[in-house]
Amino acid sequence: MSPVGRRERKKAATRQAIADAALQLFLERGYDQVSIRDIADAADVSTTTVFKHFSGKEALVFDQEADRESALIAAVRQRADGQTIPDALREHILRSWLPIAAHPQAAAFTDLVDSTPALRAYAEHMWTRHTDSLAAAIADEVGVDHDDLTCATLARFVLEIPALARNRPDRRAAVETIFDVLTRGWAPPRGSGAEVQEQSHDRHADPS
Repeated sequence: MSPVGRRERKKAATRQAIADAALQLFLERGYDQVSIRDIADAADVSTTTVFKHFSGKEALVFDQEADRESALIAAVRQRADGQTIPDALREHILRSWLPIAAHPQAAAFTDLVDSTPALRAYAEHMWTRHTDSLAAAIADEVGVDHDDLTCATLARFVLEIPALARNRPDRRAAVETIFDVLTRGWAPPRGSGAEVQEQSHDRHADPS
C-alpha cells in the first residue's frame, strides 16, 4: 500500500469516527443539545479537525449523502447493456436502500430529522439537489435537455420511494410495486371498488 493510500484510509476512518460520534450524541441528547466541541471530544479530535471534514452540524448527520448521490447517478450511467433506466434504478434502490432501512437506528434517525427543523430544511435542500442531479443524468442518457419534465418526474418519484416504502411491512414488495407503477402505469388495485366500476363501465361501453 502506498503512503498516499494509507493517508487516505486514515482520513476516511477519522471522518467516519466523527460522524459516528455525532450521530450517537444526537440520538442520545437531541440535535440542539450537542455542540461541535462535544462531538470533537467524543471522537477524540480537535474542533478544527471536525471542520476539516464537515461544513457544519447538519453535514454530520448526512455524511453519506454525497456518496449516495454519486451511486444513484452511476446506476443510470453504468447500467448493463439493454437495461432500462427505471430497471437500473429499481435494482440500485433494492440493493442499497433496503439494508439501510433495516438498520436498527433507521427509525431513530428518521425521527431525529423529522423532529429537528434545521435538519428537515437541510434534508429538503439536499433532496432537491439530488433530484436535479439525477434528472440531469437521466436526460444525458436519453439525449434531451436537463430541464426535460419527464426526466425530472422520474427522478423525483424515484427519490420519493424510500419515504413511501419505509413504513410498509414488506419494504421490498413496496419498492417493486412503486416501480411497477412508474414503468407500467397506474391501474386500480385488484378487487377494489374502482376496478369493479371500471370493468362495469367497459362492459356497458362495449357495443358488442
